[in-house]
Amino acid sequence: MKAHKVCPFCSSSVKEINYKDTDLLRRYVSSFGKIVARKRSGVCMWHQRKLSQAIKRARLMALLPFVVR
Repeated sequence: MKAHKVCPFCSSSVKEINYKDTDLLRRYVSSFGKIVARKRSGVCMWHQRKLSQAIKRARLMALLPFVVR
């Protein structure tokens, strides 16, 4: 049986994920530009929602690309 992953945001007690922090957001975007799933990233449900919301905001503000070529 695999060990349970601990959410990196919960372990460092992060409440808000800023859409302007592109270095952090790029870790959770695949090489194709898609948002990485919870099972793969190890993020909890609450932070996954905040993370996807921040990635989508960053895309709309042209800080992250929609599609990677």
